[in-house]
Amino acid sequence: MGSMFHAGLYTVEHLLKAPTSCNKPDRRWHLAFITIYCSRAILSLHKKPSPKKQILLPHSPSYTVIDLKYDTHLSTVDQRVLTELVKEKDLDRVIQLGGIEGLASSLHTNLENGIQGGSHDIERRVQSFGSNTYKKPPTKSFFYFVVEAFKDLTIVILLACATLSLGFGIKEHGLKEGWYDGGSIFLAVFLVIAVSSVSNYRQNRQFEKLSKVSNNIKIDVLRKGRRQSISIFEIVVGDVVCLKIGDQVSADGLFINGHSLRVDESSMTGESDHVEVDGTRNPFMYSGTKIIDGYGTMMVTSVGMNTMWGQMMSSISQDNNDRTPLQSRLDKLTASIGKVGLAVAFLVLVVLLVRYFTGNTEDENGNREYNGSKTKMDDVINSVVRIVAAAVTIVVVAIPEGLPLAVTLTLAYSMKRMMSDQAMVRKLPACETMGSATTICTDKTGTLTLNQMKVTRFWLGLELIDDGVAAISPYVCELIQHGVGMNTTGSVYNSGSSYEFSGSPTEKAILSWAVLELKMDMDELKQTFTILRVEAFNSAKKRSGVLMKKNDDDTIHIHWKGAAEMILAMCSSYYDKSGIVKEFGNGSRKKFEEIIEGMAASSLRCIGFAHKQIDHEENEKPEDGLNIKEDGLTLIGLVGIKDPCRPGVKKAVEDCQFAGVKVKMITGDNIFTAKAIAVECGILLPNQDITSGVVIEGVQFRNYTPEKRMEEVDKICVMARSSPFDKLLMVQCLKQKGHVVAVTGDGTNDAPALKEADIGLSMGIQGTEVAKESSDIVILDDNFASVATVLKWGRCVYNNIQKFIQFQLTVNVAALVINFVAAVSAGEVPLTAVQLLWVNLIMDTLGALALATEQPSNELMEKKPVGRTEPLITNIMWRNLLAQAFYQIMILLMLQFKGESIFGVEKKVNDTLIFNTFVLCQVFNEFNARKLEKKNVFKDLHKNKLFLGIIGVTVLLQVVMVEFLKKFADTERLNWAQWGACVGMAVVSWPIGWVIKFVPVSHKPFLSYLKWKK
Repeated sequence: MGSMFHAGLYTVEHLLKAPTSCNKPDRRWHLAFITIYCSRAILSLHKKPSPKKQILLPHSPSYTVIDLKYDTHLSTVDQRVLTELVKEKDLDRVIQLGGIEGLASSLHTNLENGIQGGSHDIERRVQSFGSNTYKKPPTKSFFYFVVEAFKDLTIVILLACATLSLGFGIKEHGLKEGWYDGGSIFLAVFLVIAVSSVSNYRQNRQFEKLSKVSNNIKIDVLRKGRRQSISIFEIVVGDVVCLKIGDQVSADGLFINGHSLRVDESSMTGESDHVEVDGTRNPFMYSGTKIIDGYGTMMVTSVGMNTMWGQMMSSISQDNNDRTPLQSRLDKLTASIGKVGLAVAFLVLVVLLVRYFTGNTEDENGNREYNGSKTKMDDVINSVVRIVAAAVTIVVVAIPEGLPLAVTLTLAYSMKRMMSDQAMVRKLPACETMGSATTICTDKTGTLTLNQMKVTRFWLGLELIDDGVAAISPYVCELIQHGVGMNTTGSVYNSGSSYEFSGSPTEKAILSWAVLELKMDMDELKQTFTILRVEAFNSAKKRSGVLMKKNDDDTIHIHWKGAAEMILAMCSSYYDKSGIVKEFGNGSRKKFEEIIEGMAASSLRCIGFAHKQIDHEENEKPEDGLNIKEDGLTLIGLVGIKDPCRPGVKKAVEDCQFAGVKVKMITGDNIFTAKAIAVECGILLPNQDITSGVVIEGVQFRNYTPEKRMEEVDKICVMARSSPFDKLLMVQCLKQKGHVVAVTGDGTNDAPALKEADIGLSMGIQGTEVAKESSDIVILDDNFASVATVLKWGRCVYNNIQKFIQFQLTVNVAALVINFVAAVSAGEVPLTAVQLLWVNLIMDTLGALALATEQPSNELMEKKPVGRTEPLITNIMWRNLLAQAFYQIMILLMLQFKGESIFGVEKKVNDTLIFNTFVLCQVFNEFNARKLEKKNVFKDLHKNKLFLGIIGVTVLLQVVMVEFLKKFADTERLNWAQWGACVGMAVVSWPIGWVIKFVPVSHKPFLSYLKWKK
């Protein structure tokens, strides 16, 4: 009977899928559990039938029962448990839950192959655990920018004047006629506010779009055993994420496996020390942290708002209120001009008030406006309001509010266009600073070259192998397969019909060669060997090593892979193609060096492979060894990898050099490869002498004295075998010598140099997240030609703003002088508040839009770099604007004092002539502003459709103002002859602009003549 009972229990055990291999005490616990279970099952037969519940048992006797919830789609651990695990770094709880394997099973994740990853599977995981996104603070609405525009003091004063004018006008003339003056000012002010609000709102939306693009990081995950790149927003709980140096951890998770994995948690904890992550002491990984060293895989346990990073980011509002250097300079310029405008407006106010109260002003009928006590108080207040409004409007015109708008427009426009030119601006100042760059320090791989690598040469011993695997020893072939397959951060996926290779371009090239040429089987290798320790590759060591054990005989093997001359220096012997080991003599080592130099001179990247088998006596406990042996190795072979230069890169380098910008190549490759690529790209001339310090190695530059470095840094064109520290050192030296330096970088170790440079340019494809975050601009296609395009755009931004400054200051000078002279001499201003607001609108907004959207031309690359000290308003600009302003002042004052007699018209028509001529002068001068130095201002005009459209709209609106808005604009209709006279006077600005450009100017800044000499 007892045997039957135990047999029954075994059957139940089998049905419940309980483990059968247990020790004796644990076996008793299992039997007790099953007995209780069966008892309850029998008792339940007497009860009312209820819906079946799924019975979940722990996977091993060391597990404890955990809080599981049943979902019709996915059986999961409670999300709160998963969140607290990582947040509290609760290692004991992880062990209680069965470790990473137990959690993986609960999340339906295969630790080797990842999740299934079908659309249904992803949807269930998102429903159960949420998506990898976080709530963002509400974006600023259009109403916010309207309110901000109303905070402008001049706008407030104008609105107050408009309110008073409206009230007194209606009281004096009735509602039908009395609302014109006040209503006109209201309308004009609201128009200015609307345009300003729309511009700022659009700019804010543009920044938000760019922010979304910059935050959309790509990360590698395993799904169905296949390694694939997805957006971080698509990661779900249970995903197995592949991490390497420079990656940002995209969700909270637990370490699965990897080697030498170190994480920078400063973004979360504030501690600068790097934390080592492993499977025993610290398997916890936080979203938002960055991989500093090593590589590994991680299982995602929390995403989005369930991570600490998500909660933190949701409370941060990303304002883009930082002022760029150029904006700061323009703020000072605006303040200076504003002070002059305020002084002029105050003088005009005083003069007009004095003339009014002394009875020196007349109304439209020629009657004295102020007659002491006889004048009604309403009339006095109405006149004073009119005078104050005129003075305030002068301030509005005088203050160049269009300058910040012009900067905003040109930056927003250029950022948008640069995106289409494969450059994403992360920090606004870079747009301007790039235009001043004098030196570009560029990487080689992927920037000057295509980063499409392929093994084209293979040397085994002293022989070039070009007739396939059949010619070499099977044993040596196996060693190469072991060295390639086990010492790699890449992976191979066999879809049945083809192979997919992932990893860095170099890794992919070597894996492709080993799989397709040497018939390497990655899956078989992983079954054959167990990795004991890994030395991960980085740009300082330029090699990677692996210590591994062969499972069938427990033999210990070392494999190294890296820069050929470094691997060669670690070797004391080499294999020939027959598999015979030969010791290095002086002659054979010299021949290997010549082979490496020969491949390098052919622009090939040289990679060496070395091996050593360790005796048990030599290393009884390899797991405890801190370092993998680096000497006494046997060289297996050398491969040469071809990475062709990018098409068009030579032209881009020549364009930069023609523009006065020096291009320096800083690379980790050896000096011969570096020189060959530099010649191919045009950085060096084919027969250029490299012994004079033009081409050096990083160690040589590093060992210079500080004085010697400063002396040599300008002449260096190529720095080979450089470390990230060498790159940083060069940037610091160049900046100390006054250069504006742009640096390209893609690795984590490039971050210091990218931050130190005036403009940091990271690579969008090969660049790590650390490098991108340290940079100002991301080159999306990793192409040097895009760097040259960014340079051109930078110059275009600076040039467009200078054009607008010249155009705006011309209007400011002319408007201020005309109003002041007319007010002092005639006691009135020729331009009304509405007219001045209209001028302000067309020159501030439409003018900014027209001139700020000029596209870069090749002419910009004909100039030398601006540098750090060049004044914003150059002597050329002063020459152009003063000539135009003088002509406008002269012609408008002539109309003010002699216009009625010359044209035989009434005062009202003469005022309209002045207003019309003034506006048309600005329209024609807008053409002059297109070219600061070139005489032909119409060149490429047809390419800028927006400019032509704005000119057309401005002229059309001016016709409407003059001909149809008599009451609103206080104008009179003009006949054809009068229109012709206005156009004729305005068009003279073209020949004046052409002639004045023949006048030479001094290089010494104009304003420096006004300063007292010390």
